Amino acid sequence: MKKIVLLFIAMMFISCLGQSKQSTPQQKEKAKEYTVFIKEVIAKRDTFQLQYESATAKKRKDIVKKARLYIVKTVATELFPYWYGTKWDFNGTTRTPQKGRIACGYFVTNTLTDVGFNIPRIKWAQSASEVFIKKLAKKEIKRFTNTSIIKVEEYLKNSGNGLYLVGLDSHTGFIYVHEGEVRFVHADYYEPEKGVVSEKLNSFSPIADSKYRVIGKLMSDEMIVSWMLKKKIN
Repeated sequence: MKKIVLLFIAMMFISCLGQSKQSTPQQKEKAKEYTVFIKEVIAKRDTFQLQYESATAKKRKDIVKKARLYIVKTVATELFPYWYGTKWDFNGTTRTPQKGRIACGYFVTNTLTDVGFNIPRIKWAQSASEVFIKKLAKKEIKRFTNTSIIKVEEYLKNSGNGLYLVGLDSHTGFIYVHEGEVRFVHADYYEPEKGVVSEKLNSFSPIADSKYRVIGKLMSDEMIVSWMLKKKIN
């Protein structure tokens, strides 16, 4: 009897080892090559373009809405995770997640360019963040000076779900708002080796300490149409 029990325990142990080596569907999905992922996004954009160009004016509004929901969710929940942990450097320009280093401005413009937005990637990455926030967000811009981060977060929650750009005293990054949760996604120069992170607004980060904040909401109808039709935004 004792031998049977020991044999059962050994078999269970081996089984557990085998299961631990298996990848979950989420792990397999994350393991997908970044270049493959980007090709899929571009292919989806091209599909939206074909639908948009052949649709009536009324149906075009629905297509723009679907395209916006797709690109916001894809960027925030699929693209950003590829970049988490990519180290920061003031001169970082890498186009490949986890390889080399990335500066805050290049993180913003590289990712937007990768998913198909036709923007002056290098020029904007090297400019003051407010310059390209104005170009992309147009009128949906809010500025805060010497304002508590609590009030900034309240504004974002009231502004609704979506993807935002934020410019600070000497930094830039994305803000993702979803169902009342607000996350700051950026290449973090406070912790260069940690690099690209997603964190709360009141974390140990530039957005909490900055005296000036300019925030613009992305993915307006105009921006989405430009994305679908490959129009240059400048």
